[in-house]
Amino acid sequence: MSKTHVKMTVNGKAVEALAEPRTLLIHFLREELDLTGPHIGCDTSHCGACTVDINGQSVKSCTVFVGQAEGADITTIEGIAHADGTLHAVQEAFRQHHGLQCGFCTPGMITRAWRLLQENPNPTEEEIRYGISGNLCRCTGYQNIVKAIQAAAEELSVKEAAE
Repeated sequence: MSKTHVKMTVNGKAVEALAEPRTLLIHFLREELDLTGPHIGCDTSHCGACTVDINGQSVKSCTVFVGQAEGADITTIEGIAHADGTLHAVQEAFRQHHGLQCGFCTPGMITRAWRLLQENPNPTEEEIRYGISGNLCRCTGYQNIVKAIQAAAEELSVKEAAE
């Protein structure tokens, strides 16, 4: 199959490449850009391990062809940390509140939580549970994930108030 030229911004950096149009974005990110944070889970869009942010929306990258991402602004788990390498409040909250166990769902879960807190900076527990419902975790029972997102929301609101 012939390759097509694609351009996009990934984690703040311009990317240009040749790719087969039928290549899934998750495979392009992992295999062509060496961004292995987003995981390949179910390949059916059910688990959310491959969640990335595309143009301000959480998207399961196993459902997007690389050609559909032409011109898009994409953020993966690698792009959420601050430029100096310090963790974003959501990442730090997951670490502090043990919002992970095996870690397989964690990149997609954190990426979704990051976007959720931009959509709703002060979500209730019910809103958090609904907001992450497209991301499955088979280990934690979600309690610590919810606590981590609540803690991150609080931390971010304190930082915003201080600015």
